[in-house]
Amino acid sequence: MPQVTIRRIADAGAVPLAGLASLLIDAVDGGASVGFLGPLSPDEATAYWRETAAAVGRHLHLWVAEDGEAVIGSVQIARCEKPNGRHRAELQKLLVARSARGRGVATRLMDAAEQYARSIGLRLLVLDTHAGSLAEAVYQHRGWIKVGEVPEYAGLPSGDLIATAYYYLLLTPPPGPR
Repeated sequence: MPQVTIRRIADAGAVPLAGLASLLIDAVDGGASVGFLGPLSPDEATAYWRETAAAVGRHLHLWVAEDGEAVIGSVQIARCEKPNGRHRAELQKLLVARSARGRGVATRLMDAAEQYARSIGLRLLVLDTHAGSLAEAVYQHRGWIKVGEVPEYAGLPSGDLIATAYYYLLLTPPPGPR
């Protein structure tokens, strides 16, 4: 059995479009609220990843989890491009194939993204997720702090509106006296 590897994609040409498109379709088919309504077509999923690939290496950082040749997970951090927000980024699209869940893939992807964020001097990460989802437990277990919820903020792939929960993680201690 191949071992799961996590790798950072450093440039657009290295983005495994077909594998990531299949991963996104799996997430949407599984009911994940990741910005798309179902059913998600391969063309629509590939178009999303092509657009994402164009930002890789500029303000977007991308990791993939692979089991042999198969893409089984991904995560992104998007740096804020505003002058007063260069210290922060948003963690986005933490996806794990339904067939690979329970194997620590999400933890390893988040470890990679958080460590890299620290290494490039980021101080703050933020994210949003489906309120009440299993993902919330993952983030809370990792020390992310829930700020609150916004009702009816996003839609599930079915179109049903759901609350979105917002989280943050301080990567470095705040300056000043304690």
